Amino acid sequence: MKTNSFFKSAFSSVFILATSFSFAQDMPTSKDIKMDENTKINKSTETHPSKDIVFNTQNTKDLTTLTAAIKAADLTEKLQGEGPFTVFAPTDTAFEKLAQGTVNGLLEIENKEKLQAILTYHVLAGKFTSEDLIKAVKKGKGKTEFKTINGKILKVMFDGKNLKLIDETGHMATVTITDADRSNGILHIINTVLSPGL
Repeated sequence: MKTNSFFKSAFSSVFILATSFSFAQDMPTSKDIKMDENTKINKSTETHPSKDIVFNTQNTKDLTTLTAAIKAADLTEKLQGEGPFTVFAPTDTAFEKLAQGTVNGLLEIENKEKLQAILTYHVLAGKFTSEDLIKAVKKGKGKTEFKTINGKILKVMFDGKNLKLIDETGHMATVTITDADRSNGILHIINTVLSPGL
């Protein structure tokens, strides 16, 4: 199993992830669309665009761990706010890449501040579509930076097919599904949990 060195050092206790969640709504399906002759990304179809970000994570099968984390971090009300927000949402599989026990450790009440710091590192103030992100990368000549609502910097790159995110520790996540439009912002699905380098 691949591990994230930040999480390995931050939490020494080992917990076994035992809680499971079940939601009826499947992940938004994706289709491959052309942005221009050399640009392709996976774009989301809509599920509940009239609903807020939290409602949609709660009703998306592959975001159950993120849903539990948002609740444990007391961020539900914030992410149901007016926004707009851009959320890079790690899938359940992304959380499974972390060292065994990390997720349950983060969900413990004594680690709430660390969990809040991690989750808010996945959120930008403002609504940034994939087109917006790509334009910013091109303007930055291959790489750009965004300040998250955590206050720390997240780097964004584009390889001609996928948007890539680079966190404070140098780890990279790929945006696998883009542009899930919501009433108070937009969701982009990612395959790796980002670390603010606490």
